[in-house]
Amino acid sequence: MSQSTPSRKIHFISIGGSIMHNLAIELKRKGFVITGSDDEIYEPSRTRLASHNLLPAEIGWYPEKITADLEAVVLGMHARQDNPELLKAQELGLKVYSYPEFIFEQSKDKQRIVVAGSHGKTSITSMILHVLRYNQRKCNYLVGAQLEGFDNMVRLDEDSPMIVVEGDEYLTSPLDPTPKFLHYHPHIALISGIAWDHFNVFPTWEAYVKQFELLADSLPKAGVIIFDETDDMLDVIGQKERPDVTKIPYEAHPYKVVNGQTFLKTKTQGDVPLLVFGEHNMKNISGARIVCERLGITDEEFYRAIQAFKGASNRLELLGKNDQTIIYKDFAHAPSKVEATTRAVKEQFPKRKLVACAELHTFSSLNKTFMSQYRDKFEAADVAVVFYNPQTIEHKRLEPITEQDIRTAFRRNDLHIFTDSESLQEFLRSQSWQNANLLMMSSGTFGGLDLKTLAAEIVG
Repeated sequence: MSQSTPSRKIHFISIGGSIMHNLAIELKRKGFVITGSDDEIYEPSRTRLASHNLLPAEIGWYPEKITADLEAVVLGMHARQDNPELLKAQELGLKVYSYPEFIFEQSKDKQRIVVAGSHGKTSITSMILHVLRYNQRKCNYLVGAQLEGFDNMVRLDEDSPMIVVEGDEYLTSPLDPTPKFLHYHPHIALISGIAWDHFNVFPTWEAYVKQFELLADSLPKAGVIIFDETDDMLDVIGQKERPDVTKIPYEAHPYKVVNGQTFLKTKTQGDVPLLVFGEHNMKNISGARIVCERLGITDEEFYRAIQAFKGASNRLELLGKNDQTIIYKDFAHAPSKVEATTRAVKEQFPKRKLVACAELHTFSSLNKTFMSQYRDKFEAADVAVVFYNPQTIEHKRLEPITEQDIRTAFRRNDLHIFTDSESLQEFLRSQSWQNANLLMMSSGTFGGLDLKTLAAEIVG
């Protein structure tokens, strides 16, 4: 399926997904005829699909779109097993791929590098791609965030010798309950850290950890596993004996912070200034450097390139600043990410008050049993704020939670808790922003709060 001609047709069931719509756009660029359906399409997928004339004319599922002349159907995780288009495809005996299976089909003859982990995988993948592009090395890729200088999150050129994939541990498709990353069959696997997530799919810590062990065990002879040795559980998985597999542990790259600026301390290139910061990013840089080294990038080439890396979209993204205040937003939505991001901002600006706000938005974070994983994760914040929308709990059909549940879980009595965006906004406006920073963390929208407008008000 590597050569394409304009007559080749592929249909996407759930075309609105973040990777699905990017894959659809890339295949159209390659000359495939693309159709798709979905029962809900949000931004930015909607606008991006529309700009490539791929937005379905009507929302919903239409079995008549599934015809015998389709070369393949790509099935997204958002669809259900009884999806009428899927049933029609099965009835016609069409080839149905999940997107990880399809990506593998397109990269069978390439060197495959997969970056996995509960946290850091998007940033590490982004760093690797930035360094490769900076040094004009050709590669295919799949990454879960928009990167500066990259017009799409998926690239599948025939002549690229390798593909770098952000490997997600979440389920593959309605027909396949195995993690996505097991379908890429990597030659090089990097695992950045393991912190329990996806409680709805992996109800125990052991079940969650097992998925990463399966990934490590799947490496072929002459394969390479690169892992964060400061993560106790990951160190056990990484150090396990595997015949003919190279083990490369890493830890945070040596660094220093001077007047709100982070520098890498290197033996050959001196102090290297960075645009990103935080110990978690120093670990990410270490992992990315090792991968790049395996791909033929010298230290000099790596350090020159990494200075210009601005970070992936929604990762410690600057919303506004003045002489007294800096405001960031971050995608942090799991306990380990909340802890790492909060610590990073406090370490970068130790003399400033830090107001940190996290939205409980995911299935896991709104689950009473899982919520205790947030214990002490807000220690670096001077003012700690939690926001959740009761409607989200209803929508996810979860047991209602109380303020006391949250206070107990976070183990912080001075926690400020809000359930509507207006009250949260008023609280933030009323704070003194003299020598103080604000950090907003969520995979949601804080109930529709306009963060850019709020940031503009605060910094003036």
